Amino acid sequence: MPSTWGIHNDTTLDLIAGGFVSIGWNLIPDLRTISLDRSDLKALLRETYPEAKEGALPIWAGILHRFAQEISPGDLIVAPRKADRTLAFGEVTTGYYWDASASDHKHRVGVRWIKDAVPRSVFSKDALYEIGSAVTLFRVKNYEDEFRTFVASDSAEAVQQLVTRQSEEPERAVRRADDIPDADRIQNYTRDFIADRILRGMSHQDFEEFVAELLRAVGYQARTTQYSNDGGVDVIAHRDPFGLEPPVIKVQCKHLTGTIGSPEVNQLTGTLARGELGLFVSLGSYSREAKALERNRQDLRLIDGDEVIDLVLAHYEKFANRWRSTIPLRNVYVVDQFE
Repeated sequence: MPSTWGIHNDTTLDLIAGGFVSIGWNLIPDLRTISLDRSDLKALLRETYPEAKEGALPIWAGILHRFAQEISPGDLIVAPRKADRTLAFGEVTTGYYWDASASDHKHRVGVRWIKDAVPRSVFSKDALYEIGSAVTLFRVKNYEDEFRTFVASDSAEAVQQLVTRQSEEPERAVRRADDIPDADRIQNYTRDFIADRILRGMSHQDFEEFVAELLRAVGYQARTTQYSNDGGVDVIAHRDPFGLEPPVIKVQCKHLTGTIGSPEVNQLTGTLARGELGLFVSLGSYSREAKALERNRQDLRLIDGDEVIDLVLAHYEKFANRWRSTIPLRNVYVVDQFE
């Protein structure tokens, strides 16, 4: 049975007039002349695009593999167009080919375009969400029938009738509840993403510098100490420019997600002179004994992983570009709850 594919194409080429759909990666040669094993593609991409993030390579390899080997004549293409927020639909006529004469997007598949400039409002929010995938090329599965119904009937009314019938199906309602993002899901995903980028996208030394950045974002002067043999103090913070006025805050940073016990906290408190404050920052949590120490001391504060993420979200706009590129975020409005 023919498949349905969604593709996000950022080229300025006229795909409709040219009768094709395409993807980038122009430095990768004709895919018919190289191994399409995903591991081999990943290695080639790493060599060709050394600046690429490691996590992107398996995704890129999968896209190239699918584009060359899985798209077949008769398949349906759904192409969201970002410029005017409409959709184009086409039927694949030829398999993969390489256009060596093209200035851009040399990897191509022949397409007979059937519908162009179709308003997004024809389709349900669920279907539009599915084709909003962040991946360049993806298979449309859950709401394929909406798009095929429109192509077959050229009727927005036919699509609406289908959506109405399906809304009454219990299984479809359950799947919709599982699939559609709401504010809570997006918030949880974002918090998990931030935690992962801090834990896996930073070295231990990076984390100490990041904590200093957090302190600067909330209004302190902050500097890191010598990375090794620091005596349990990783960052020094203070309000005045020179660090001469009290209080001075001594910070210990733990770039891990485990539970911090009282011995580690005591190591920090043991460095505090009269009038100094201690701040312990970890991506994990604290034991009961460590929390008891905090309750019994006016000069100690423990920051756990959730609070680190809260601080990132609250003060992100004040971060230097280095940290914003490590944790790329942007402000958007999201649906508070689905209907």
